[in-house]
Amino acid sequence: MTSAELPELSGKVALITGGSRGIGYGVAEALVARGDRVCITGRGEDALKEAVEKLGADRVIAVAGKAHDLAHQTEAVERTMEAFGRLDFLVNNAGTNPVFGPIADLDLEVARKVFETNVISALGFAQKAWHAWQKDNGGAIVNIASIAGLAPSPFIGAYGVSKAAMINLTQQLAHEFAPKVRVNAIAPAVVKTKFAQALYENREEQAAAAYPLGRLGVPSDIGGAAAFLTSEQSDWITGQTLVVDGGIFLNAGVGA
Repeated sequence: MTSAELPELSGKVALITGGSRGIGYGVAEALVARGDRVCITGRGEDALKEAVEKLGADRVIAVAGKAHDLAHQTEAVERTMEAFGRLDFLVNNAGTNPVFGPIADLDLEVARKVFETNVISALGFAQKAWHAWQKDNGGAIVNIASIAGLAPSPFIGAYGVSKAAMINLTQQLAHEFAPKVRVNAIAPAVVKTKFAQALYENREEQAAAAYPLGRLGVPSDIGGAAAFLTSEQSDWITGQTLVVDGGIFLNAGVGA
């Protein structure tokens, strides 16, 4: 996006974790497109640099680090406040799913890593955004959960359990942070990203056939949902989980 194509500034600022690619980048793209200024985080400095260049370096900054690292969380929030002077929206998108297989055989250290990244980091970022700006000035938080947190999902059990915890965390934060801050979650089905590639690689047509809308998700689908949940159009919505799944849950209970 060139500077000539950028919209007028909205006056709002967002921090998006895991924002260099995939769903996080899709959210950043949607918020920049409406005029927000954005800080994105991620582990890879090169990927972050490329994302900033594409999104617009005069509207976007990046902070590299691991989501579960407390020092990184502090730095990301402080850098956002220093650069833009406010932090209206937090999108907790950073996540991991390092193993596929039955939960009965799951290494518990791996389970701890999943929860540290997918749940504890989201809480940490929420706490820091709250104290830095939102407690006194209001705002919104969007947690990127998953339909795996709403029903059992073969081979990604720990991921699903962590996303179920994230959905409950969303409700808890919504209750405690009201009325200043609205907190909601988005539960996507399979979205075409590198993160989810193992779920559809070499079988995309077959995977998409299960969806009533006939396709897998793309990052902009989630970006649009996040833009809505951080807009004035959703001012009376909090503690909810918006399922964005191409209709796949409509097939629940249907089988031979």
